Parts: sequence; C-alpha cells; structure tokens
Amino acid sequence: MAKLVMLTLLGLGLALFRDHRASYQTRLNAFREVKPVELPNCNLVKGIESGSEDLEILPSGLAFISSGLKYPGIKNFEPDKPGKIFLMDLNEENPTVLELRITGSKFDHSSFNPHGISTFTDEDNTVYLLVVNHPDFKSTVELFKFQEEEKSLFHLKTIRHKLLPNLNDIVAVGPEHFYATNDHYFVDQYLRSWELYLGLAWSYVVYYSPTEVQVMADGFDFANGINISPDGKYVYISELLAHKIHVYEKHANWTLTPLKVIRIQNILREEPKVTLVYADNGTVLQGSTVASVYKGKLLIGTVFQKALYCEL
Repeated sequence: MAKLVMLTLLGLGLALFRDHRASYQTRLNAFREVKPVELPNCNLVKGIESGSEDLEILPSGLAFISSGLKYPGIKNFEPDKPGKIFLMDLNEENPTVLELRITGSKFDHSSFNPHGISTFTDEDNTVYLLVVNHPDFKSTVELFKFQEEEKSLFHLKTIRHKLLPNLNDIVAVGPEHFYATNDHYFVDQYLRSWELYLGLAWSYVVYYSPTEVQVMADGFDFANGINISPDGKYVYISELLAHKIHVYEKHANWTLTPLKVIRIQNILREEPKVTLVYADNGTVLQGSTVASVYKGKLLIGTVFQKALYCEL
C-alpha cells in the first residue's frame, strides 16, 4: 500500500512538472518561428557590440543607449568591463555613437551595470537621465544631469529602496520621480528561478518620489518595459511572459487605474492585430528589447548584442 501511495505521488509530481514545463515553454514562445520582415535601409550601429538594452530619444533627435548589461542567465561579450551610456544624433546623415563620459566623485563607474533608462526635461531645459543600475547584481537608480556641450553625464544621486529590489525598466515623471517595474518578487536567485518557472505572477510596479514610495500595480508575470503616453495621461506596462500590454490611467496623485489589456496575438500571421514593421530570425539581431522612431528613422536595441538603425 505504501509503495502504491509513493508511486501515485511520484506520478502526480511528474505530471505537475510536465504541465509546468509545457506552460513555461509556451510563456517563453520557445517554439515560435519568425519569418523575417525586412526594411530596405538598415545598418548595424558601429561601436555597439555588447548590448543596447534600452534607448531613449529626446525631441531634439539625440538618443541615449544603455550598453553592457550583465544579468543572470544572459550572455555578455565584455563581462570584465563596466557598462556604458552611448549618445547618438539621429539628425546626422550617417549617425554614429559616442560613449558619454561619466563624472561625479561618488559614482562607482567600475560596477556600472545599466539596464532600463528614461529622461526628464525640466522647464529650464535641463535634461536628466535616470538609469536602472545593477552593481553587484543589486538594484539602484542612478540620477544624472546631461551636459550636452561636454558630452558627459554628471552623477547627482543614487536611489535605493526596499520596494525597488529587482528593477528592470523605468519611466521618469520628474527629476527624482518615476515609475519602475520589478520583474521578480524574490531577490534570491534560487527562488527567482522557481518564481519564473512556476509562473507566479508576483512582479509589480512602483511609484517613487523623495517623499513617497508605493506599489501602484501588481500581479504581473514578469513586468518588463514601462512607458508613458506623450500627453502624460496613460502608463503602458508590458507583461513579458503573458504576452500582454497593460494600459493604465495616471491620476494627479500618481495612482494608476487599469483601463485595458492588449494581448498581442497572431503577430506573425497574415492578419495580425498590430502592424509588423520589422522582424528578424536571429540572422541580424538577437534578443531585441526596444525600438523607437524619430522622424522616419527607426532604432532597435538588443539585450547583449548590437543595435540596428533603419530609415523607414
């Protein structure tokens, strides 16, 4: 009888493992085949070889690009070098990148590990760059002032908080005010792996200001990218492993009210629900994470590889 019970429990455990494995593969789109959709005028950006995980384009056409992300389980071509922030002027005929020099006595450049980035321009036209950083695989937000003439970033402040343990992306709504995604609930790498594998939708979005820090939305299966509408009324959050985009209304007190969920379906079929502008099967780009458009010019970034510049 005892053997029968043990065999039954073993069978149930194997079945549970199989079901979770199938669900995990589905959430990762492990078996999806990508049919390339090409653009006629595209070139890899020279000077970027170890990632362009996030990018932000100012109204002037200047683009900031974060590079060199070191993240558990993700390949890195320069593991012994600190990360970088590049600048690219999309107004140029053949734009190139320039590494921005980082100044400030309290900033540890050797452990710089940039992830998501966002900019905020105040009424005096001062541009602030907020960068998710993972020094020693922890999470901080680094606040910089962009000095355009010097082509440099002056470090102003490092932000840490217990509600910002696993930062991924950020969208600035003030010089020291932002919404940010935590892509995991657990900090411990072992527990993070199980959280991901079991599909525990426990990741969340936080609003931060110097006087208030609060969870504004939760229940995500890997909250990833976050952005805000040009008029500042709506916040968009991507739920990576559920293949959804959540649209929230932003209120004057910074709270968020869910409006709708956009599920991205049939993107690679003949009748997708969104327009497919560019697709690659890994021949040109691998692990793309971000794309942005400026005056008919498209810039696409990747986690650990290169960046692509196209004219639409």
